[in-house]
Amino acid sequence: MSFLDNWFANKKAGENLSRPILNKILETMRESVIVIGADTRILSSNRAAYNAFARQNGALDDKRLSEVIRDLSLHEAFRKALEEDNSSDLELEIPNVESRKYDVHIAPIQLDKTKGAIGVFYDITQIERLETVRQEFLSNISHELRTPLTSILAFVETLEDGAIDDEENNQHFLAVIRKNAQRMHRLIDDILELSSIESGKITLELKKVNLCSLVEEVFTNLSTKARERRIKLANKVSKTTFVFADVVRLEQMLTNLIDNAVKFNAEGGSVTVSHLQSDAKDVISVSDTGEGISSEHLQRIFERFYRTDRARSREIGGTGLGLAIVKHLARLHGGEVSVTSALGKGSVFSVELPHNN
Repeated sequence: MSFLDNWFANKKAGENLSRPILNKILETMRESVIVIGADTRILSSNRAAYNAFARQNGALDDKRLSEVIRDLSLHEAFRKALEEDNSSDLELEIPNVESRKYDVHIAPIQLDKTKGAIGVFYDITQIERLETVRQEFLSNISHELRTPLTSILAFVETLEDGAIDDEENNQHFLAVIRKNAQRMHRLIDDILELSSIESGKITLELKKVNLCSLVEEVFTNLSTKARERRIKLANKVSKTTFVFADVVRLEQMLTNLIDNAVKFNAEGGSVTVSHLQSDAKDVISVSDTGEGISSEHLQRIFERFYRTDRARSREIGGTGLGLAIVKHLARLHGGEVSVTSALGKGSVFSVELPHNN
């Protein structure tokens, strides 16, 4: 309950409130507040209400409520307050360029001996969005864990039913169990890593890093994967190129980007790492010769668990969190990550890092 709700709850029945006092109270509130008279014209409102509802209409005062907010349930709640002295609570969605949701409390009020009604609008848009993100996250986690768990349980039951004595297949079954257990382990590691980054628990140790040497280290670590798919790794970064970054986190970003470029590349293709420098930033680019990403996916590619091809991602073992981690680490450096791509022409992921000021 807000300050205003408490104030009205403690007033004596029938006690009047002057308009100047009400206006002073309203301007102290973060919530949007609208007061209407018996003719449904707005008698008073605050700055928050103006910012939320004015749009191109200009000032709210003296306008009819229907000119500002067109919602039948809201108008009915104000009518009950005016004609029946009843308070109401409702949820309201205001469609606009960016849709917003409100919990609204409406109550009768006596203003300068005139009967009126007051509506307090609590903006719950961000809360609703966070709840949606939470539900999607839990749904994705459940799905991503259920798939390897189902496989592990199935092969364990097969072994228990006698396959453990099958010398031709028991090692294969155990290898499948190990592969799925490792997949779950990577997923949990990535979840914990992303959680630490988002909660601000990670601090950076920024210093000059030889980019060419670091790229070579990442190439060495991923060389087996690249050979298996006949992917050529090309380091086009000058040996004298230095960037200002946390070496561990930069290696993590490069590993995620290059690993993806190898996994989602065309067999026999190539992955190239290059560098461009401007007055304000360093741009590290990882390009591949894969099938590319359609425009409908580009806007969401850095979201947690978002995949353009879920079946293929699971087949090759991705967790769906790698690009989200890259995004957050780049921003932690004061930079950004972006992607350009066209179907059939491959993709280029670029990390921008600011210079040391």
